[in-house]
Amino acid sequence: MEKAKRRGLIGVVLALAWPTMLEQWLQVAAQYVDSAMVGRLGAAATAAVGTTTTVSWLVGSSVFALGVGFLAYIARAIGAGRYDDASKAAAQSVLAVLVSGLAFTAITLSLSGLVPKWMNARPELQPMASRYFFIIYTPMLFRAATVIFGTVLRATGDTRTPMRVNLVVNGLNVVLNFLLIYETREVTLLGLSLRIPGAGLGVVGAAWGTAIAVAVGGVLMTAALWRHPQVSPRGRSLRPDPAILKPCMRVAIPSALKRFATSFGYVAFASVINSLGTVSTAAHSIANTAESAFYIPAYGVQTAAATLSGQAYGRQDRQYMRDVTRVLLALEVAMMTVSGAALFLLSDWMMSLFTPDPEVIRLGATVLKMVAVTEPLYGVAVVLEGIFEGVGDMLYAMVCNIIGMWGLRVLCTVVAVRAFGGGLTAAWGCMIAHNILLFVLFVLRYRSDRWNPLGRKASGIREQATGNRQQE
Repeated sequence: MEKAKRRGLIGVVLALAWPTMLEQWLQVAAQYVDSAMVGRLGAAATAAVGTTTTVSWLVGSSVFALGVGFLAYIARAIGAGRYDDASKAAAQSVLAVLVSGLAFTAITLSLSGLVPKWMNARPELQPMASRYFFIIYTPMLFRAATVIFGTVLRATGDTRTPMRVNLVVNGLNVVLNFLLIYETREVTLLGLSLRIPGAGLGVVGAAWGTAIAVAVGGVLMTAALWRHPQVSPRGRSLRPDPAILKPCMRVAIPSALKRFATSFGYVAFASVINSLGTVSTAAHSIANTAESAFYIPAYGVQTAAATLSGQAYGRQDRQYMRDVTRVLLALEVAMMTVSGAALFLLSDWMMSLFTPDPEVIRLGATVLKMVAVTEPLYGVAVVLEGIFEGVGDMLYAMVCNIIGMWGLRVLCTVVAVRAFGGGLTAAWGCMIAHNILLFVLFVLRYRSDRWNPLGRKASGIREQATGNRQQE
């Protein structure tokens, strides 16, 4: 590939990826502030909030899987110039938001009292954790709108609007936390003494700050979709359309099964860690939050990967598919190598941002240094999964993720912790082994070209031509 073409493709990838990366960095920054504010209330408050984090991933990933189905369909439709079909699919996404939002509202609120018990939270932490979980999932319908409608907009190549919406959401969340968590207090700024009002609600205040911000985000993302020039559902029928839903669900269902199975694996994994005690639970929760800023390049490029591979498939452009996937992977390795090195060097400082507890800092920094070494491998697996999603090749990724999560991460963690008395470092070692396995399996899939419908088609034509020549 000539240099000018490579530079052009890098520009296309970065134009799609940077708003998503900035959006996620803003989300992580808000999480950092949120965790730091809660962390000042003590290790018990941090553990109570962290207890239900993996269950939140389970719910969020299941909703996001629906969005992936619409992303694959809309990206291919736009690549083929079928803008009417793309708009119809956006209208069907409204139906998906209503169904999934209402269903998950009923499920999460009804199970809020049981989730901390299932997660092996300490008895004294369970009431606080249960109330926190109930409040943050009260606006589940708005959460579903933010996730699914944001994915629809990204499928068109519009990654800036979701970024702007999430900027508002994260900023509002921080302000509300500042006002709701702490008591009214005096703050000295530039020599001036200011009286800052506060509700003094503690962990409950953090929950309400999140809930209100999520509701605002859902309204803003819905309004943005309705105004979009290409995929606005305005005036479209919201009745189920099998011609649209079937191809969307062919991607969404395997994605949902994969995400549900792996997220449930995260729940089982965290449940084992929670049984290790408050220090391990707090260190695990904070380390997860700290690490999240450093794998953002992977998920930013993953969005570009899904969109560009889907559009290449829609245009039936085999050469563009090959070129853009190579650029995606090279860019990802470079960014994640820098990111992993930064995480390794800054791990102690990152932990100290969220807690003053020296034991929690030491343990969290240790596991962060462990995972930092494998960040480039993890990033490649994430981007390859995005490429597969864009062309609808979901079955292989689903099987690999389920086997890796349950056959390696969860099983090995249970054995390491309960049979051999290992601690948090042993559990994170099992997690790292899972990430390495996914890297190996996804690279093998990519090199085989079996994921690529354009490659398979071209291969079939070549084989047929060879057979005809042999017969002659």
